[in-house]
Amino acid sequence: MRAPFSWIRPEPWGIHIVPADAWVDPSRPVPRALVTHGHADHARAGHGETIATPATLAIMALRYGTGEGAVPAAYGETIALGGGVAATFLPAGHVLGSAQILLEHAGERVIITGDYKRSPDPTCAPFALTPCDLLITEATFGLPVFTHPPIAGEIAKLLEARAENPDSCILVGAYALGKAQRVIAELRAAGHADTIWLHGAMAAMCRLYEEHGVALGDLRLVSDAPSKEALRGAIVIAPPAALNDRWSRRLPDPVTAMASGWMRVRQRARQRGVELPLVISDHADWGELTGTIAEVNPAETWITHGREEALLRWCALTQRRARALALVGYEDEDD
Repeated sequence: MRAPFSWIRPEPWGIHIVPADAWVDPSRPVPRALVTHGHADHARAGHGETIATPATLAIMALRYGTGEGAVPAAYGETIALGGGVAATFLPAGHVLGSAQILLEHAGERVIITGDYKRSPDPTCAPFALTPCDLLITEATFGLPVFTHPPIAGEIAKLLEARAENPDSCILVGAYALGKAQRVIAELRAAGHADTIWLHGAMAAMCRLYEEHGVALGDLRLVSDAPSKEALRGAIVIAPPAALNDRWSRRLPDPVTAMASGWMRVRQRARQRGVELPLVISDHADWGELTGTIAEVNPAETWITHGREEALLRWCALTQRRARALALVGYEDEDD
């Protein structure tokens, strides 16, 4: 008798769909890859064939120079992979184009969440809760201490800091794919219509988001500012690495902020010299992780990366069958 889920095999460099000889988010080049989203710890160049949503393929082309062998999969579209395996890409709510992957074979349904969140985000399609027999979930913020606050309150802190420091600028460190665009879109939703100034490394991805229908308003490069004085009272978005870089010296007395789920950990904020920590995450927090498992109620849960031990323990305490996977190449991005 065949063991349950024996057709899907976790390997150190990715999840192998054995009957179709395809891989999900492999960390090394493979002949055929299904990619959940465009962050570098999930997407890479060098695959023979890459199956992903159109937005993720566009992001990969921009970031990694991929294009050849790209196979677009729209949300809700089912693709026959061969070997009796069907794959359907469903919204994950993480960043633009991010997807969960539903795999169906031999009467079994497997969901691979990739990175995901359940909270609303104006820059991407919302997470689609989907029944399955096996749930393969991330656990980046898989500790009870991680409870992400509503983003409206964090954006309000940012705007208050701007109002209180009219002769300075507010320099926000934000991951270039997803976080930066979300912060900008939320600022617009809060009524901030002024020019938002960008580090040059942010420009191309912001343009790509706008090409995919995400309105970001008036954006300009810091390098195009007519003077340092023109940036007083402004909000500037830059990669986290630029917060204490020589580049920031061109800004007028910046108040340093950082948008990340890791800002819940005060020591991380102090280590980075962050004056205004903004707890804004594009990953599920503890409540969303446990709540999703409870709602889906799969026969088994596999935990791919992050804080596996705590989530594994929670599954045991709630009498849920679970195991942690030892995948390599997944990192704590600046989220």
